[in-house]
Amino acid sequence: MEKFDVIIIGAGAAGLFCAAQAGQRGRRVLLLDNGKKAGRKILMSGGGRCNFTNLYTEPAAYLSHNPHFCKSALARYTQWDFIDLVNRHGIAWHEKTLGQLFCDDSAQQIVDMLLKECEAGGVNLRLRSEVLSVAHDDESGYTLTLNGSTVRAEKLVIASGGLSMPGLGASPFGYKLAEQFGLKVFPTRAGLVPFTLHKPLLEQLNALSGVAVPSVMTAEEGTTFKEALLFTHRGLSGPAVLQLSSYWQPGEFVTIDLSPERDLQAFLNEERDAHPNQSLKNSLAKVLPRRLVECLQQLGSVPECTLKQLNARQQSEVVTSLHQWRVQPNGTEGYRTAEVTLGGVDTSVLSSKTMEAKAVPGLYFIGEVVDVTGWLGGYNFQWAWSSAWACAQAL
Repeated sequence: MEKFDVIIIGAGAAGLFCAAQAGQRGRRVLLLDNGKKAGRKILMSGGGRCNFTNLYTEPAAYLSHNPHFCKSALARYTQWDFIDLVNRHGIAWHEKTLGQLFCDDSAQQIVDMLLKECEAGGVNLRLRSEVLSVAHDDESGYTLTLNGSTVRAEKLVIASGGLSMPGLGASPFGYKLAEQFGLKVFPTRAGLVPFTLHKPLLEQLNALSGVAVPSVMTAEEGTTFKEALLFTHRGLSGPAVLQLSSYWQPGEFVTIDLSPERDLQAFLNEERDAHPNQSLKNSLAKVLPRRLVECLQQLGSVPECTLKQLNARQQSEVVTSLHQWRVQPNGTEGYRTAEVTLGGVDTSVLSSKTMEAKAVPGLYFIGEVVDVTGWLGGYNFQWAWSSAWACAQAL
């Protein structure tokens, strides 16, 4: 039976980075993954360019039952530390919007960088390795039965990710293992995911598929995001929707400002003074996509009349319906298209300094499997790097 200092399960962002760091600290590391390739989710991210971190990373951008848990790791390994690593490997990058950093070329560069770092640490990477069982005793540590062999290590790190994107090999392995060792796991759900709509509204908005507008979206509990909204043939998507989906609960409404840059009350008053005989629809089409205005007219939010025919009460109703459009999503598209999984291993059972389970010596959880979920825009990758680094220092 082969023996290692550390076995890490999951060769995604957190697992690769943790393995590299631990290996470079002189540990004998075995990194296991059930897939054919390391870093599959990295390769898919950011439209193939990997949104690898965010300049504005801070604890407030993370959801968790304990919002303080992520502070220690994020402070000890920051976005600047990871940017420095990317620069040392000569990878060109650019900022898109809101502090989001992407590779100029390809996400493959980030995977190659992590693999080189693993190589520098002498990490033993084994792909297509399925973990069939995990046993633990105080003398020999952790014994793993794989498809074809048995391996053992004093320490075991779970970096197996969440349930999002099952097509990339996502599984509930990490949650089940936590429960096997008596650790609490919060219920999971899809996050950073498009909304689906109830059939009547979906049919009425069908003509808008592919239309994008700037928006401000607000959840019932008050969280607000100012980003683009995209209408799709299944419902609503775009950055604003993905962000808000992490805060939305089934049955709740969301409020959408379809004209965040323009005060429509003032705009319509100016338009009436200048063009009293112009139709309301044609006026609104100056500030909103015409297809959207036509759809809203069919929904009854925009009356068919000229500006001089529009009375004060009607105008107020139109302005409210466009600045505060209330929509009740039917649900979300679920894990299939979700970028992350909300919930997971309860942070109260882990050390925020080392990611080790307090009641199970030598067992660690890092990355998405933990109940820490970031906003869209590189925040989840930064949590992967930071939690992996914090863990590696303790291995």
